[in-house]
Amino acid sequence: MSVSGVSRGLTKVEVKLRWDPSPFGEPPRHLDIMAATYSADAPHGRPVYVVHTESRSPDGTINMSRHSETGQGLGFVEVMVLELDRLASSYQRVVVGVAIHQNQGALTFGDMTRAGVLVVEDYTELLEIDFARVAASTATTVVEFTRDTTGTWALREMVRGFDGSPTAFAAQMGDIRPS
Repeated sequence: MSVSGVSRGLTKVEVKLRWDPSPFGEPPRHLDIMAATYSADAPHGRPVYVVHTESRSPDGTINMSRHSETGQGLGFVEVMVLELDRLASSYQRVVVGVAIHQNQGALTFGDMTRAGVLVVEDYTELLEIDFARVAASTATTVVEFTRDTTGTWALREMVRGFDGSPTAFAAQMGDIRPS
């Protein structure tokens, strides 16, 4: 799926994450949005940098505006803002994913209740995803943003499950190629 504006493409998008808190008496369930940037020279190589938790990109174009370690709150409890139009021209691809912290034992997306991601630009919903397709996974990519030769950014849904630590996931999430 490719989504872009009339001719300007995507400029500033938000990736929003929600999940229900753990049941009473159980340890908190902690999910994180992660974004990895890739250079035009190696769009499927190692990420130039990864933004997660309460971090931001070196140039301030990708940052977390809201972060939750428990899922408590109304609606989307974690939000990442990507100012694609401000990213340096040396970046061609940004992959966004979600990882489950495994501090309290092995959890998968199948263990989460009402978990999902919403991608918006201004007030326009571009993509909404639940994690049913990756229920057995501990991390997943959700969306890929790519810049074409004219500098226009577009998005493509990219739900692909992974198993392993959030650190290993961050290193591998860019290996996915368009199908």
